[in-house]
Amino acid sequence: MTALALLVPLAFGLGILALLFFGWTLRNGQYDDPDGAASRILFDETRENPPCKPKPSR
Repeated sequence: MTALALLVPLAFGLGILALLFFGWTLRNGQYDDPDGAASRILFDETRENPPCKPKPSR
């Protein structure tokens, strides 16, 4: 029974901490563009300077 006296408040505290962290991520704009990265992979970007080719090893 003494374990419940410790674990129940600990569980509530971790739940409150998770909700606060979720609210912080919402305010910082973490979820503003969820489809951006998924659609960005489908299109090629034009590069002004193409990557250099490595020199052949001898």
